[in-house]
Amino acid sequence: MVNQVEAMQTQLLEQQTKSGGAAVSAGDGRLSPEQQYRAGAYGLLASLLVRPPDQSMLDRVSGFTSVPQTDNDMTLAMSMLGLAATTCQPEAISDEYHELFIGLGRGELVPYGSWYLTGFLMERPLGRLRDDLATLGFQRDPDVHEPEDHVAALCEVMQLLISDALAHERQAHFFNAHMAGWLKRFFIDLSEARSAVFYRAVGRFGIAFIELETRYLAMQV
Repeated sequence: MVNQVEAMQTQLLEQQTKSGGAAVSAGDGRLSPEQQYRAGAYGLLASLLVRPPDQSMLDRVSGFTSVPQTDNDMTLAMSMLGLAATTCQPEAISDEYHELFIGLGRGELVPYGSWYLTGFLMERPLGRLRDDLATLGFQRDPDVHEPEDHVAALCEVMQLLISDALAHERQAHFFNAHMAGWLKRFFIDLSEARSAVFYRAVGRFGIAFIELETRYLAMQV
């Protein structure tokens, strides 16, 4: 993983520090380059899944086309995402986002953990997630009406756990308890969705990163 970090962290960090989210700066001395990469990747996914990207974000993501290619899925997925950002227009991506996640009554995909784990929204997995979020000190924003098990919210939580330098074991517990059981399936569905063009590339990036993250969090460090 370290060699991949050296190839990719600059582009991810540049995108994330300008994205307006809870970014991790490249100059954050608390974090190793590897941890900055992980936080940046989660932040990128959160930004792309919480709302459609504007042209400014697409311009930054298009920089992924310059990632040095190695023989692994992660660099290929980054290049494909960069190419999609270069060729797709914001208006078309906004329509695509609506078809995928909103729709008339329901989008093509339902980006919530409870749905993937039980087939229903607001089920027991959401209650367990809320308990863990409270233990970690996270409070629900009263202006946010989406359930906390939305894929973008979970990616943002992981970004914050990394940027706050929580212990590896606590990061692994949160990931395994609330994301490992369904997140890869969601990204596979996104990569194959009928309504997806730009978001197929987002799905492939998500698959590659979650596979990498699963291996990383299984390590003893």
